[in-house]
Amino acid sequence: MLGTMNRLTKYKLVYMATPYTKYYAGQENAANDAAKICAKLLVAGVPVYSPIVYTHQVAIHGCVDPLDHKIWLPFDQPFMDACECLLVIKMPGWDASYGIAHEIKDFTTKRKDILYLDPASMLVTKEP
Repeated sequence: MLGTMNRLTKYKLVYMATPYTKYYAGQENAANDAAKICAKLLVAGVPVYSPIVYTHQVAIHGCVDPLDHKIWLPFDQPFMDACECLLVIKMPGWDASYGIAHEIKDFTTKRKDILYLDPASMLVTKEP
């Protein structure tokens, strides 16, 4: 166990992974719930990038398929490359998410930090 999210302020940029397609309450709620967590991190001084928060509206209002991995995985790659840490938010469905599995594999391959955040307690751990 690492403790509070304040420990994340040591990173220059944190990549926030959240479920989208597999979220029990649907994609709109996945984006909204991710935005709430992202806001808490920002207020705590964590420099965070959330692909769901920052691209959901683009997909919806720009008529881009929000589920097309051929579009979104290459788009997200430069952000994954730039981030020092992957923060997996343990929202329902995180462990069944194709996107999160891809992000974990990418960060593991690059030997970058991977941490997990419980959205209810906002506690950060090294293990899921």
